[in-house]
Amino acid sequence: MRKGLTAYGDEEFSLFLRKAFIKAMGYSDDALDRPIVGITNTYSGFNACHRTVPELIEAVKRGVMLAGGLPVEFPTITLHESFAHPTSMYLRNLMAIDTEEMIRAQPMDAAVLIGGCDKTVPALLMGAASANVPAILMVTGPMITGDHKGERLGACTDCRRYWGKFRASEIDEREINAVSSQLCPSAGTCMVMGTASTMALCSEALGMMLPGGACIPAVMAERMRNAEATGARAVGLAKEGLTPGKIMTPEAVENALAMLLAIGGSTNAIVHLTAIAGRLGIEVDLDAFDRMGRKVPVLVDLKPTGSYYMEDLYKAGGAAAILRELEPRLNLDARTITGRTLGEEIAAAPPPFPQQVVRARKTPVFKEGGIAVLRGNLAPGGAIIKQSAMDPRLARHEGRAVVFESLEDLANRIDDPKLDVARDDVLVLKSAGPKGAPGMPEAGYIPIPKKLAQAGVKDMVRISDARMSGTAFGSIVLHVTPESAAGGPLALVKTGDRIRLDVPARKLELKVSAAELAKRKKAWRAPRPRAEDARGYRKLFLESVTQADRGCDFDFCAAEITTRVPRTKK
Repeated sequence: MRKGLTAYGDEEFSLFLRKAFIKAMGYSDDALDRPIVGITNTYSGFNACHRTVPELIEAVKRGVMLAGGLPVEFPTITLHESFAHPTSMYLRNLMAIDTEEMIRAQPMDAAVLIGGCDKTVPALLMGAASANVPAILMVTGPMITGDHKGERLGACTDCRRYWGKFRASEIDEREINAVSSQLCPSAGTCMVMGTASTMALCSEALGMMLPGGACIPAVMAERMRNAEATGARAVGLAKEGLTPGKIMTPEAVENALAMLLAIGGSTNAIVHLTAIAGRLGIEVDLDAFDRMGRKVPVLVDLKPTGSYYMEDLYKAGGAAAILRELEPRLNLDARTITGRTLGEEIAAAPPPFPQQVVRARKTPVFKEGGIAVLRGNLAPGGAIIKQSAMDPRLARHEGRAVVFESLEDLANRIDDPKLDVARDDVLVLKSAGPKGAPGMPEAGYIPIPKKLAQAGVKDMVRISDARMSGTAFGSIVLHVTPESAAGGPLALVKTGDRIRLDVPARKLELKVSAAELAKRKKAWRAPRPRAEDARGYRKLFLESVTQADRGCDFDFCAAEITTRVPRTKK
């Protein structure tokens, strides 16, 4: 109770007043003398991924009390991907600041971070890293699958697949409405390898979650038992003083990056892991990450790269089954939230058994990591592509650019029957980056123009400075850096230019002379400010957000860089 006393100029009076008011909650002196564990309440009526948070909190409280601590829940803001304008990424840093300041401001010896939907997990870990109070993460868990005409369905890879069928007039409005009722049949996060599943698995590899916690479906009783165990462990963290900075080390970040590659994870995760690491003075080297990806194959057969769902991965052994296959590439001495090393936790996991979801290293789903890093005159700061979920026939492709200047331009023209576009063209979207949109929305999944979709076109090369949902698929180049709104080369592309994509060579080239680009750069003008750009959080965001290669964090939140990862090894 003495921690972070309110500044009244008299510390003993501050403690006296604090105890007087907290006793209004009905606590005894005995309760207040125990380790206090704060529990983030990220529930919202707008957030179906967090529907079970209230009952999870009760289970966490039970664990805290059984271990001799005092649980106290406190609210933070919550984010749901489908209920955040203009995008949940725009608000991720706000949630991180909220989490950091509430942990720091309130008297707690440890914190339990309850996340789930895409941006909540990175926001919680970013805030906890900066506050550096003992903390442990747990997630709400994935949904179970639905069913449509005997076919298993899951949000949101199957959302996009069926929506594509609807746009192509392959199914009618009655069927798409029937499908929509089966895509999200329970509470929990998307049950494919979207950002939520990716960040859960990466967090377990990072060491910030109890072993086995990433994959338990939201509606299972085991998820409640995991919550109880998490609460109990939080009391141990309080007594041991085991802070996030001692867990999220460079070695642990490397383990999380290896997990990201092996699961064919969401492209969002590279931005989030970069931001989390940056809070601790660790820089993610994209070129080194790409070299790691040449050696770490995709091992998990999960949509959108593969065929299965998260409940199948849970039944196949969860994160432990993946970590066991990755063992030669991992830093096994990295400390985890249990106090034991990652190597010790892998050794203690249940023994392997025959299953089809996690492949052996010799028989991978994809021979390289799921994400490749591209560079060239169109992306001098880098761009990424989810190579494991694209049409391999487009891995080497040159085509004519068809340019959309903004999200509004895209919405107005993409389905225009008069749009001058062919299947071999390259769709280019500008002004969708961190500052341009703002918030770098998941607009990189540019829809196939309706007239091409109706002609049977399933994939095209698409390029933008936006993000893409981890549930999505296609030959889609993302996170082009610098973004167009900042005057990056993407801003200079014109319809009719030729663009060359070569994923095996990691190249993204605009086939325009340097002299012509210099001429266009001289004539370029930054986008006109919007009325809402001049005040409040929007103003703070636009003035402070970094580019994708630095995690889209606020520049004033990142720590001074002392280490770069991944390092060359193995």
